[in-house]
Amino acid sequence: MNNYNNAKKAYASIGIDTDAIINKLMSVPVALHCWQGDDVKGFDQKTDGPLTGGIQTTGNYPGRATTPEELMDDIDLVLKLCPGTKKLNLHACYAIFDSENGGWVDRDKIEPKHFKKWVDFCKERNLGCDFNPTFFSHPMCDPLTLSSPNPDTRKFWIEHGKACIRISQYLADELGQECVMNIWTGDGFKDIPADRLGPRMRYKESIDEILSEPYDFKKVKPCIESKVFGIGVEAYTVGSAEFSLSYAAANKDKCIPLMDNGHYHPTEMVSDKIPALLTFFDEIALHITRPIRWDSDHVVLFDDETKEIAKEIVRTGALDSGRVKIALDYFDASINRISAWVTGFRNIQKALLFALLTPNESLTEMQDSDNWTELMVRQEEFKTMPLGDIWEEYCKRCGAPADGEWFQIIKNYEKEILAKRRKI
Repeated sequence: MNNYNNAKKAYASIGIDTDAIINKLMSVPVALHCWQGDDVKGFDQKTDGPLTGGIQTTGNYPGRATTPEELMDDIDLVLKLCPGTKKLNLHACYAIFDSENGGWVDRDKIEPKHFKKWVDFCKERNLGCDFNPTFFSHPMCDPLTLSSPNPDTRKFWIEHGKACIRISQYLADELGQECVMNIWTGDGFKDIPADRLGPRMRYKESIDEILSEPYDFKKVKPCIESKVFGIGVEAYTVGSAEFSLSYAAANKDKCIPLMDNGHYHPTEMVSDKIPALLTFFDEIALHITRPIRWDSDHVVLFDDETKEIAKEIVRTGALDSGRVKIALDYFDASINRISAWVTGFRNIQKALLFALLTPNESLTEMQDSDNWTELMVRQEEFKTMPLGDIWEEYCKRCGAPADGEWFQIIKNYEKEILAKRRKI
């Protein structure tokens, strides 16, 4: 406690109330992605085939969750080891089929009842839930989905998208929290196409049809997510940044943009794009990951870009207003999956805390008064403020273990639970 009190005084000297900051951060929801626990496999396919659609998980670390019950157990441990307010983020392929709800159906026929067990899970833990249609790893990818020239293919995936709208509305109504529903496809071509416009026109028309399904925009927030390229679609991506942002801008009454910071060229920084989009959009959504040269979905670290993303969320006022919807998105099968989950979640929380502990108003005054010399000095000095002591207190008040305490819990869980799971 002495360490915290000393750190509290240090921050008070620059006008920061650490108790108020801790209380504020404790109420900020961050969506935890379910797909880190099972390598984006899901439960809706009858065969355990590879990922398709421009994404790939590398590694084969033992202990992957292979049933809904195992995945829920793993998520429970993550929730206990991470501070702050959480939401769950589901993909449609995590539908749970059993005799109670009529058994398996294909993706164009999924219903809210196939996610009732997830709703029960969230209710017991006071979680909200975001949602994603799954436009990959399915026989009806030809390999295109919403942009396919085949009308039967497009119809199947449009119906899937509409079903996901209904499920998102169900999640929002049942859990009493808004549901961000993200539309992303890996549609594109491995080599140079002869026609770039046609697929995008079909893609636009398909999304139009999906969003014609009735929903309450105050509760359900459909998003359009872009990407530069993916494995097998290196030459052309239908849902490029320009397409996705333009679609959201033209349809601001029914959808919002979503930026994944792995879905841009390496020299582009999503942190800089956040205030640009907030200039024109009431709300935006983020998928936070760590790209290494491309969208490699590495575990989020407490690195420069993660800190810059958090800074922009905070100093634009978007954290207080809820204008930015924060979610994590990565999947690493080369290391302990639960450790990957916990590391990434704790790091985005740490980055948000770091941003909140920065005296942004005084720094802005220096900028506006053209006092760049002092601005540089102060920004550098804040980097060595006693963040770690505030972080430890934050974890304590959230009932989560401090740094240095949680990894042994995961090692014990691996030995007692993960090591005994069947390998698939």
